Amino acid sequence: MPASERIRYRLLSADCRFHANDNIAGHIRDGELEELKAEVQAKMHEVLRALVIDTESDHNTQETAKRVAKMFVEEVFAGRYRPMPSVTEFPNAERLNELMIVGPITVRSACSHHLCPILGKVWIGLLPNEHSNLIGLSKYTRICDWVMSRPQIQEEAVTMLANELQQRVRPDGLAIVMEADHFCMHWRGVKDNASAMVNSVMRGAFLKDANLRREFLSLLSRKNG
Repeated sequence: MPASERIRYRLLSADCRFHANDNIAGHIRDGELEELKAEVQAKMHEVLRALVIDTESDHNTQETAKRVAKMFVEEVFAGRYRPMPSVTEFPNAERLNELMIVGPITVRSACSHHLCPILGKVWIGLLPNEHSNLIGLSKYTRICDWVMSRPQIQEEAVTMLANELQQRVRPDGLAIVMEADHFCMHWRGVKDNASAMVNSVMRGAFLKDANLRREFLSLLSRKNG
């Protein structure tokens, strides 16, 4: 049975969802990612054949299926197949309770509709309390990369990132703003240059306190200005 079918069987048996932006690392066994990569390579070779591309004579495409399989499994969709990166948390010993802003963090994702790149930046606002867990600055980048390295739509990606940070940091307030270019607009369809999208998630104090929300957005405007 191919690796993809074994993994799918485990997911179905566990009644576990496996949408494009879901992490399924817990259902993958040792060695199966290599099998999955080989399987994707074979299928991608068939896609190239269906596109009537001569991968035997064309030196530019002889290794394309292999490269694409590695790219999907190990890089651009790695957030589906790899577990959450290790993130050290430490207590808020100084009882910090002032607004913290992290960013801009460069993020790369893929549109689940056309598998075209989504490239952008994320800003994170936190209002910690004495019970919050603090994490190192670089760890925000790791978490962002893990969440974004999946096929998805931007609105859902920001919500998933907010869920992860809310669970780990447990702040009084959490705000996330993401601005990104969508290459499904640059590359296909209307080929519109105005393809940027900005969306946000506000939770806790940022949702309830208009002054805090204005302060956060004002500081972002100054940094981008």
